[in-house]
Parts: sequence; structure tokens; C-alpha cells
Amino acid sequence: MLASRVFSLVGRRSISTSLCLRAHGHGVVKAEDYTLPVYVDRRDVPLPEVAFVRDLSAQQRALKEKEKASWSALSADEKVELYRIKFNETYAEMKKGTNEWKTVLGGVLFFLGLTGIILIWQKHFMYGPVPHTFSDEWLSAQTKRMLDMRVNPVQGITAQWDFDKNEWKK
Repeated sequence: MLASRVFSLVGRRSISTSLCLRAHGHGVVKAEDYTLPVYVDRRDVPLPEVAFVRDLSAQQRALKEKEKASWSALSADEKVELYRIKFNETYAEMKKGTNEWKTVLGGVLFFLGLTGIILIWQKHFMYGPVPHTFSDEWLSAQTKRMLDMRVNPVQGITAQWDFDKNEWKK
């Protein structure tokens, strides 16, 4: 919601600025005044600076005149209409959850899937076969050769081997 609000404000600002620039020297173009307060529904600011509806229709003006009298004379629908002139959403509507989490989760899963496809493609087409030195036979032969050569007999691999019993020390 915040991003759409920012983009709408930026879009309005760029449109009004471009209209003013296009009209430079060709008459006067009325641009919106961005120094005036803007209506925003926020839970932490219960009373916005301006009313939601700025330009009242004839029916709304009549209702505002009726509002100045006793509120007991107003019906429930009229009270709701007066509320909607001042505010866009109620607290319950502001607190209501959105389904934005589904979009975020879908985007995350999409990019994880795309990353997985790229990794599979790289493994299949970019990397060569696994070297033969990683096979179990090669590793056991290499270990046997190191034991036969008695490599690092003080603290290394041959220090852990019992040459009399031909097995690893316990």
C-alpha cells in the first residue's frame, strides 16, 4: 500500500510539473498545491488533518447542515454517511488483514525455483564430471598408500593405525 501511495504522489507531481513546463509561455496552468495537508488513514493518527471528501455534493452539503441540529434526528445511514465524508475507513477496516503475504510468498518461491533451475542448468552444462579421485576405491587406495609409507607417524594418520593387528587403534 505504501509503495502504491508513493508512486501515485510521485506520478501526480511529475504530471503537474510537466504540465506547468509545457504551458510555460503559453498561458497559465493551474497545478495542485502540494503544500496543503493530505488525507491519510492511519491507526496511529486517529484524526487526519483534512476531511476525506473535500468537494461536497449538494446532498452532502444538505446532510452537513442537518448535522448541526440534534443528532437524535439523524438516521443510522445518515450518521454513517457523515462519517464517510470525514473518514475513508473505520479502524476495523484499517486493521483488516490483506492478502499481500500471498504475493510476497509467491515471489519468494518463484525466485527460489528460478535459482534452483539455474543451479541445475549449471551442474548439467557448465561443470564437468566428478574427478575419479573422489571415488571410494581411490580414497581407500590412497589411505592404504599413506599407511604403507608411514606418513606423519607421530600425530597423523599412521599414529592412529595398529600395524601389528592391521586395524585402527581404539
